[in-house]
Order: sequence, then C-alpha cells, then structure tokens
Amino acid sequence: MPSKLLRFSGPVLVLGLGVAGVLLLKATAPEPQTDEAPPRPITVYTHLAERSDTVLKVHTQGEVRARTMIDLTAEVSGRVIAVSPEYLEGGSFTPETVLLEIDDSDYRLALREAEAAVAAADLAIEQALADADVARKQLRGVANASDLSLKKPQITEARARREAALASLELARLNLQRTKVRLPFEGRVASTTVHIGEVISDGTSLGEVFSTDRVQVRLPLNNQQLSALGLPIGFSAPRDTAPSVRFRAEVAGREQNWSGRLLRIDASIDPTTRLIYATAEVEDPYGRGRSTEGMPMAVGLFVEAEIGGREIVGAVQIPSKGLRPGDQLYVVDASGMLDIRTAQIAHSNADYAVISSGLRPGERVVVSALRNPISGMALATVDERSYATVRN
Repeated sequence: MPSKLLRFSGPVLVLGLGVAGVLLLKATAPEPQTDEAPPRPITVYTHLAERSDTVLKVHTQGEVRARTMIDLTAEVSGRVIAVSPEYLEGGSFTPETVLLEIDDSDYRLALREAEAAVAAADLAIEQALADADVARKQLRGVANASDLSLKKPQITEARARREAALASLELARLNLQRTKVRLPFEGRVASTTVHIGEVISDGTSLGEVFSTDRVQVRLPLNNQQLSALGLPIGFSAPRDTAPSVRFRAEVAGREQNWSGRLLRIDASIDPTTRLIYATAEVEDPYGRGRSTEGMPMAVGLFVEAEIGGREIVGAVQIPSKGLRPGDQLYVVDASGMLDIRTAQIAHSNADYAVISSGLRPGERVVVSALRNPISGMALATVDERSYATVRN
C-alpha cells in the first residue's frame, strides 16, 4: 500500500515543483523596457510674419484697344486713281497723308460752274441796284412809292441768289477736297476694302483705321479689388493725378512692360458678370510710350495690369502661399506645435496676403505643404528666406 501511494504521488510532486518554478521565474523577471520617445516632428518651411506699411496692389488683365477706331468711308463718288503706299494693313499715316485719291475731273468742272454762278449772281445784284437807282430817281416826286416800284424786292432776291451761289461754290470746293481722302489724326490702317481703279460711291467703306496717340485697356474689378483701390464707383481722375498702372505681356519671347494711368471707373456694374470695369490709358504707345525693350503696346494685345491702391499702415503681411482654404493659417506656436487659425484677410493677391486679425507680428506661418494637419502636432521649422539664401 505505501509503495502504491508513492508511485502515484511522484508525478504530482514533479508537476507542482515545475509550476512553482515557473511562477518564481515570472515573479523575479525584470520589467520589459518601453519606448517612450516622443513622435518625430515634421519639417516644414515657415515665414516670419512682419508688420510694415503696405501699399495694396491690384492685379487684373484686359485687351488693348484703340481710343479711336473708325470705319473709313468715301464722301464722294468716282474712280480711285491713286492709293498711298501706307494704304495697307499695318500702314501708318499722319493728317497730311493722302490715303486714296478719287478722280476729280467732275468736281473741278462743278467748281468752275459754281464760280460762274457766283459771278452771274454778282452781276444780277449790280443790275438790280442800278434798276433801283433809276426807279428812285424817276419816282422822286411820287409820295408813298411802293417797295416794288423802287425795286427793293428785286435787290433782295438778287442777294439771296448770290448767297445760294456762294453755298454751291463752297460745296463744290469741299467735294473737290474730299476726292483726296485724309484723316485728322495720326494712326494705323487695320484693313482695306478697295483698290486702285475701282469705281466707288459716296458712303462706300474704304477700310478700318485707328488712332495711335493713345490706347485704352478695360480692366475688370471684383468687390475686393475695388476695396483695395480705395476708389468709388464712377471715379474720374485728372490725367496728371491719375493712379499709375503697370502693364506686362510676353511678346517675342520676352517680358515687356509699359506704364499708364487709371482714368476712370464705370458708374454701373455689369449685370452679367457682376464686375465693374475701370479704364486705363497709355499715351503714344507706338512712340515714347514703348516698353523698355522698344516694343509698342499694340492694339489687340492681351496684357496683365498692376494698379497701385490704398496704403495700410502697420499691416501684418505674409506670402500668399501661407494662406490656406477658408482663410486658415498654419501657425507654429512657441513650443513648436501646430496651431490652426482662421484669420481675417484685408487683401490678398497672387504674391502676398495682408492679415487684419488672427496673426501677430513675429509669429511663424507654415508656407510649405502639410499633409493631414492636426492642431498640436510637432513641427520642425526651417526659415524659408534663410534656406533660399543658403541655396543661392
């Protein structure tokens, strides 16, 4: 019996000793080390917000148009017997340039006829005056002699006929002058529609021309841009004090720049686009108003415009790329954490944004891309301007 009990209790004793050993090892094992290092900060480029006096600039665009562009028409009829070498597309002319010449033979004859009619009218007046003098002598003793008997109506009629003859003479001279087609301004020919040898009538279109003394650009403005200019609807400026406008365009593979003036702002808003239009002007665009590269500001050219607006004193300014959708800013606080804020924007364009509230001078604004931004995330900052200086 004792041997049988010993045979069954042996395995149980071994199992118990094993469990006790495992529990002892577990109890005396050292605690595992845990990694409590903070998350690695994300590197971003930042720009230091600065306070400065800022003149707002409005950027817009428009098409260059001639201030004067007309459809040239003939004032008399006849055959075209001569055309100027400048009477072609792109040709230039002055007030002295005869663009076309119409056969004037009929108009010279009409002038001679009108001159003869005036001479006959002068003779008729002399005859009427002589008749009146004879009648007055004959009726010297007659009381209450009538005007008709004294030949006064005949004198009036003769003088009226002379006035009519003088008017016909003036018209004949004008028609003779009109056979030589001139314009009272300097300009360029946009298109031509007749050629030498053609017979035309008065009112026939001869082509399209425009003046080159100045060009104008219609510039669309939205409400924010109008506010940045600080000018009212219906504004009109004297030419010598008008706000300056800088124009630029890519022409012949190079950037060209011109200077002009903002003359006026429309007195009404376009009902289709809800925009208001301003008119800027450049004087002598084909002469002294050319770009520094010698390029004229040609009619039909599409240009970008920069208009100087009102001044904001002590404004906080940042690059426009620091402004996020919804007028949000990503600001790095003093502890290097991300602070997402909503700011009030006084003005913004493609280059910079002026902040009226929501940002203090000396704070750093994130200007680089940042994926999945969360307030409080750790950031490592690199000053954008310092980095650009090192690279250059």
